[in-house]
Amino acid sequence: MKRLNSQLQKDGAPLELILLIRTLLAGCKEISFRVSQGALAGVLGSTLSENVQGETQKKLDVISNQILKDILKDSGYVKAISSEEEDDVVPCHPDGKYLVSFDPLDGSSNTEINSLIGTIFSIAHAPQWMEPDDPSAFLQPGTQMVAAGYVLYGPSTMLAMTTGRGTHLYTLDKTHGGFLVTQANIQVPEDTAEFAINASNQRHWEEPIQNYIGDLMAGADGPRGKDYNMRWVAAMVGDIHRVLCRGGIFMYPFDKRNPKKPGKLRLLYEANPMAFLMEQAGGLASTGEGRIMEVMPSEIHQRVPVLIGSKNEVAKCLEYY
Repeated sequence: MKRLNSQLQKDGAPLELILLIRTLLAGCKEISFRVSQGALAGVLGSTLSENVQGETQKKLDVISNQILKDILKDSGYVKAISSEEEDDVVPCHPDGKYLVSFDPLDGSSNTEINSLIGTIFSIAHAPQWMEPDDPSAFLQPGTQMVAAGYVLYGPSTMLAMTTGRGTHLYTLDKTHGGFLVTQANIQVPEDTAEFAINASNQRHWEEPIQNYIGDLMAGADGPRGKDYNMRWVAAMVGDIHRVLCRGGIFMYPFDKRNPKKPGKLRLLYEANPMAFLMEQAGGLASTGEGRIMEVMPSEIHQRVPVLIGSKNEVAKCLEYY
């Protein structure tokens, strides 16, 4: 099987980007080990603090964030980082060429039940004229990303990543500690009969999504003429992994509870990297109003609605808008 380095070189990634990715993944391997220890290492449960999102932090949120922050700051390749668990950008090296945004442990509420969780990341070029502590450096559309991916901590530790030359799946071989290519250039099926959405929020959805989900639920007797299955992991990284592997549509649409929060998912370190992966695998990724990767960020923790997955199903969903 092909090793990570070989695939990145084949895809034309520059040396410094390869070294940065290897550094980032070294941190993810440490997180994978901590997660696997669970209660044995005393890392489960919540802290007494909240992050900038107003969410109670799990112990593993804090640990994972610190692991990635430390390893990236020491690398010399990174000018600044932005994280779900940090109020502001974290300056790193003044001459670093890259910006890294990440959700250190997506789905961390699942740690209590030993279910799927993961790390999501995106990498972009750092404007060299900006200071490392300037948050406006991160206000770039997703089209400017040079790499994105996630590491899924499941029965095996898997990496999905793109540098703009297709989306590849890797599996961590714990016998030697490296990621090996297990599926190159994965393609998402264009049609599907699966959808993922938090149905408990239905009363808050806008009319287009209400109507779309209503037609899916009507099954073979409804206008879509076939039965659909709903799957929901409660961790974006797990739901997107399933969609990448066998097709589907994942939705976290706008809801009317808080106009100041147009969605639950954050643009820089959740929606954009997943959109990049999905588009490189032949899928679509939209806010309902336009392409996710073309949204111009206004601040580092900006939220957006997300409709992402199989090409024909996302296109059909957008017809309801």
